[in-house]
Amino acid sequence: MSLTLSLALLGAAVLLALLLHGWWSARNAKPRRATAVEAAPERVEPSLGADSVAAPVVETGARRPAPRKAPRLDALIDVIVPITVDAPVSGEQALAHLPPTRRAGSKPMQIEGLDTESGDWEPPHPGQYYGEFQAGVQLANRSGALNEIEYSEFVQKVQAFAESLGALADFPDMLEVVARARELDNFASPLDAQLTLLLRANSVAWSVGYVQQCAGRHGFVPGALPGRLVLPGAEEAAPPVLVLAFDAQAALAEDPQAAALREVSLTLDVPQTPAAAEPFPAWHRAASALCEEMDATAVDDQGTAVTLHAYDTIGKELATLYASLEARDLAAGTAAARRLFS
Repeated sequence: MSLTLSLALLGAAVLLALLLHGWWSARNAKPRRATAVEAAPERVEPSLGADSVAAPVVETGARRPAPRKAPRLDALIDVIVPITVDAPVSGEQALAHLPPTRRAGSKPMQIEGLDTESGDWEPPHPGQYYGEFQAGVQLANRSGALNEIEYSEFVQKVQAFAESLGALADFPDMLEVVARARELDNFASPLDAQLTLLLRANSVAWSVGYVQQCAGRHGFVPGALPGRLVLPGAEEAAPPVLVLAFDAQAALAEDPQAAALREVSLTLDVPQTPAAAEPFPAWHRAASALCEEMDATAVDDQGTAVTLHAYDTIGKELATLYASLEARDLAAGTAAARRLFS
């Protein structure tokens, strides 16, 4: 073989190697994409807005469940005001005079009537008659304790409702109410645990579809907001057990498959799910499984890798937290706990 031919073959081999390296680098620079699979049934995360009843879960091919009733007033977390009427009031009349909003500042409020037929307290409905009413405002939530301004707003709204019906409202003393609110908030604040891990890509970034596909294999479904996937609770219309979140702008991009994600968060809102449902082991399992499948590392908000020892320590702290909530009749996952920690 002549020297010229040998050099030509060597040059061609080098050029081919450079082309292959460039192709490989470009391939690795692209986010991992989802593989073509049959679409999973759609399911929408329940919404727990304060001014309306919770939206039911919607699942393709399944019967739409009936809307859940609004949370009942509870003396554990609400200040309750009796409203006395001279004669039964129709649901239509009560509805016509309800306050335009169901909030006093940052606190949810509601008005219930005592149905003359069933004897149950419920939000007023057309076609029913109510022999008594009661109004309530939440003493504390994640915005803090009910303050004087919020309580005054509540009093004004309830007083206007009572006067429109010719009724009498019996309000507790403001100082006593505010003191109760602060005490409840002081109790709840140290127990308000929301555990969040960041799952960070070790090498290749992920596309939105890839994250959705991997999470879907572990029971996550689309949430109500862009960039949010949820692991639903066992109860109908219950808050999600876990939330997997990523950049909402990537979820809303024209081509979500081309948007590169290098980090997602996995959150457990502890007071929202009963301890018996084992949400903490579910959080740990989901983090481990997703890290393995997506080639990621679980880190805390300081960027430190979370070890098995750290999981064990968190689990022991949660056992104490659950016991403290139960001792106050506010066990995790109960309606009162979900309202208090919202």
